[in-house]
Amino acid sequence: MRTGETAPDFRLPDHTGTIRSLSELLDRGPVVLFFYPAASSPICTAEACHFRDLGRAFESLGAQRVGISTDTTDKQSHFALQRSFDYPLLADSDGSVAEQFGVRRGGWLMRRRRRKDFDRGRTHAVKRGILRQLLSVKRTTFVIDRNRVVRLVVTSERSNVHADKSLDYLRYLS
Repeated sequence: MRTGETAPDFRLPDHTGTIRSLSELLDRGPVVLFFYPAASSPICTAEACHFRDLGRAFESLGAQRVGISTDTTDKQSHFALQRSFDYPLLADSDGSVAEQFGVRRGGWLMRRRRRKDFDRGRTHAVKRGILRQLLSVKRTTFVIDRNRVVRLVVTSERSNVHADKSLDYLRYLS
């Protein structure tokens, strides 16, 4: 997904089990959608907490923060309660939304593992290990306007960059 493209609409459960769609979120204003690899990992925790700590600044600009990872709803719920997040964390357990946004990774690793297992006569599915979880998505943030147009894409492995750049961009637009 690149700047100027239309973001795909989606429906996913948040950390409370409530189904959220991008179009419903956009009814209240622009959305800052950030993908992170794994709930409760050190860098993801720092990133999500930074978005939490800048909440008033985002609200003053009419923007909503929404986190999304390939974790389960239960893991997202634990993460949200543990860190007192005031915004939704969406569970993209099958990685389909990450795929639509072009941030899913690790596919080559999984295909390689499956091929090795097939070559060895094993036909079972590869278990979801820590490496696969950490390689599930690229840490990426999208600022999406009310018309579902992507206005900014931020890619960095540094935890504070995503919220800061998104906020700077939204301030620039105001």
